[in-house]
Amino acid sequence: MSTTIDIAKIAHKQLTGFNGHLTGPHDAGYDEARRVYNSMIDKRPVLIARCTTPDDVAQVVRFARDNELPLAVRGGGHNGAGLGTVDDGVVIDLAPLRDITVDPQARTVRVGGGCTWGDVDRTTNAHGLATPSGIISTTGVGGLTLGGGLGHLTRKFGLSIDNLLEAEMVLASGEQVRANAEEHPDLFWAIRGGGGNFGVVTSFLFRVHEVDTVVAGPTFWPVESTPEVLSAYREFLPGAPRELNGFFAVAKVPPAPPFPESLHLRPVCGVVWCYVGGGAEAQAAMAPLLDSLPEPLLHGPAAMPHPAIQSAFDALYPAGEQWYWRADFVKEIPDAAVDLHARFGAQLPTWKSTMHMYPIDGAVHDIAPTATAWSYRDATWGSVFAGVDPDPANADAIREWSVDYHEALHPYSAGGAYVNMMMDEGNERVRASYRDNYPRLAAIKAVYDPGNLFRVNQNIAPAG
Repeated sequence: MSTTIDIAKIAHKQLTGFNGHLTGPHDAGYDEARRVYNSMIDKRPVLIARCTTPDDVAQVVRFARDNELPLAVRGGGHNGAGLGTVDDGVVIDLAPLRDITVDPQARTVRVGGGCTWGDVDRTTNAHGLATPSGIISTTGVGGLTLGGGLGHLTRKFGLSIDNLLEAEMVLASGEQVRANAEEHPDLFWAIRGGGGNFGVVTSFLFRVHEVDTVVAGPTFWPVESTPEVLSAYREFLPGAPRELNGFFAVAKVPPAPPFPESLHLRPVCGVVWCYVGGGAEAQAAMAPLLDSLPEPLLHGPAAMPHPAIQSAFDALYPAGEQWYWRADFVKEIPDAAVDLHARFGAQLPTWKSTMHMYPIDGAVHDIAPTATAWSYRDATWGSVFAGVDPDPANADAIREWSVDYHEALHPYSAGGAYVNMMMDEGNERVRASYRDNYPRLAAIKAVYDPGNLFRVNQNIAPAG
């Protein structure tokens, strides 16, 4: 306890030009300040630094390095493994860095490192524009982007990193740099999929696209229909127009509007759609799948502003619930895998637990696997097995279901996984997720962070 008191006192003395707010274990608001999205994570940092400027970030980076303290960086705090916080170390909280500037003529948006995707979606939508992100708008821009960025617009416009034009960063040395195709191009390559291994991103510049109203929503069938629906989906989706994104899911129908009471908590399988374009074109794009299957329990796609589908899961999955997930990249879904999805999908341990299979084709396949750190350009889907429940008493049940589901399907996977959806699973799992890009990442890490200060992440150790 005396150590934590000393660290907090030292920080207040050394960070004399710091403009943000410092919180230690004995300060009011500490428990709130250390909380992250996944309540299964309960870590106790010795210092939480809410940074208001890049200079603040640089000071805290130097402080952690000079005092040999573990350092974590938190944007939205959504990381399932809790990699936005750390025991007995320092947390850089970027939440105050929330500036957003849209340039409609240049088709860009500059985004502060503490923004959530909801901040970005609302701001860009006011101009009829959007950039690819995830599926829950309370997610932080930083964590999702640095890991790749899968979401509703992926098939049409690629990953978040495929639309990243530059990043302003604080390095392990405390130096502030800009990374883009001309300045620090090796660093720019690495941060497009390499996670938070290379520094703290204080601002992102993204390309934006014309996206205003989309046609979005779920189509549900009884969970017993999983073999038939998934078999049809695996054949249909890769050949569908790029404007049509649809991720496959097994879930229970949320017990709330807009879903009819007759379906509340009913186990289902289905597709969550997002079509960039008008209603007639959307229905025509979905028709080959729908016409090949029995009538669904619910067909809910409707025209809506893009931020509406982006935030559709926010209320269902608020901060403060128990999460345990596993993930894999998938190239093909053979019949044996279909049967396993049907088995585990019918055994959801809690009503919020789910399996999603996100498309990774279309525009993602236009970019070579070595063009960015994100290696799995040849994958067709990214699957995630997410056990979720608000009650800590169910933590073991959701963990066991997620692990068992993943281990059963892993032999049919491409080998690695989307790093944003991995728990703390060890270095071999990280290496598998970067494949042939790992040696280059390790070499770049040795240049920009030779001491591995940024190691509270899916870590890439410096080469050498």
